[in-house]
Amino acid sequence: MDNIEVLVCDDSALMRNLISRVIDETEGMCVCGTAMNGKFALQKIPVLKPDLILLDIEMPEMTGVQFLEERKRLNIDIPVVILSSIATKGAAVTMQCLELGASDFITKPSGSISTNIASVSSAIMEKIASYGGKYARRKGKDIPSTETFVKQAKFREAEAAAKKEGLIDKISPASLSQTSFSPVFCGSKRKDPEVIEPLREPGRIEVVALGISTGGPNALREVFAKIDPKFSKPILVVQHMPAGFTREFAASLDKICPLAVKEAEDKDEIHPGQIYIAPGNFHIVVEKSTLCNVIRLSSADLRNGHRPSADWLFESVAKIYQNRALGVIMTGMGRDGAAQLAEMRKQGAWTLGQDEESSIVYGMPRVAYELGAVQKQVPLEKMADEISALVKKTDGKK
Repeated sequence: MDNIEVLVCDDSALMRNLISRVIDETEGMCVCGTAMNGKFALQKIPVLKPDLILLDIEMPEMTGVQFLEERKRLNIDIPVVILSSIATKGAAVTMQCLELGASDFITKPSGSISTNIASVSSAIMEKIASYGGKYARRKGKDIPSTETFVKQAKFREAEAAAKKEGLIDKISPASLSQTSFSPVFCGSKRKDPEVIEPLREPGRIEVVALGISTGGPNALREVFAKIDPKFSKPILVVQHMPAGFTREFAASLDKICPLAVKEAEDKDEIHPGQIYIAPGNFHIVVEKSTLCNVIRLSSADLRNGHRPSADWLFESVAKIYQNRALGVIMTGMGRDGAAQLAEMRKQGAWTLGQDEESSIVYGMPRVAYELGAVQKQVPLEKMADEISALVKKTDGKK
């Protein structure tokens, strides 16, 4: 197996060391170099040839934004993941970085310097495995599946928790060895999809419900930039993203989308041709109303490890709209949305899933496909056209 090689760019020596330790302690990843600002990072790229760049935003001499502008000018295609602060200003600059071509972002635990990097170590590993792993495989490297790294991260979390509680002796040497790339951790075999017999024929689409996770920021930018300007149905979106960022994310999508895009608010009326983004840390569901269906926010428990959860949205759409909806599941880690997309399909809804080749992580769409929830798998570059065409096709139905 080869390593995913990472260039860490941060002006704080402490952060560079802490992040490098997380990466180097992860089997299958390594730090190939560090840089204290964007200028030094650009100088090192031709020599180090990293598979991914972890980039701080606020740095002397050349900031993260300036680095991304130069990266774009030089046509450097190495994926970049931003290290962002949680402040409102940080959210706005982070969205600017996504607009300039960054793949995704990770929020620092508390400001620009923090020794509590362990709290985001799993997120760091997941982003590196997802974006860096895909890039490295394109270069011909032999890289384990993203799920392999995530399971390794989860085991390390469990081990740390056991140490904290004084239970480390309860973990057997055999289970400790599971952090290696043994076959059980290298992704399960593909299964043939189950067969779902819908309760009714698919009808006229009145709403689109979309669930997406890792790889989502750029995927949604591509889909919504290409959506038909005459698209007349509401689109409800669950993108796994932390609180404090979804409002800026919606605003950034609104700049490039011919339709209006906003962060969903409690009791928002669902209007045609409007895109609603679930706010970070809140589930969104559809509630039936006399004049116009509305969006309700919920701070109920996490579902499938997430809040917002695509399952919450899909479940309510299946109940309210039945066969008059389109469910879409796209790139993402895990299985969020898969079970309730299957319920949508059972109720007669139309369904689409992103294909494996174009997914940054073929997790959520894969599980949905194997559950029989996906009628058709679609590459990212054709998703907007497919959604628009399907809505047009059903407009004559009852």
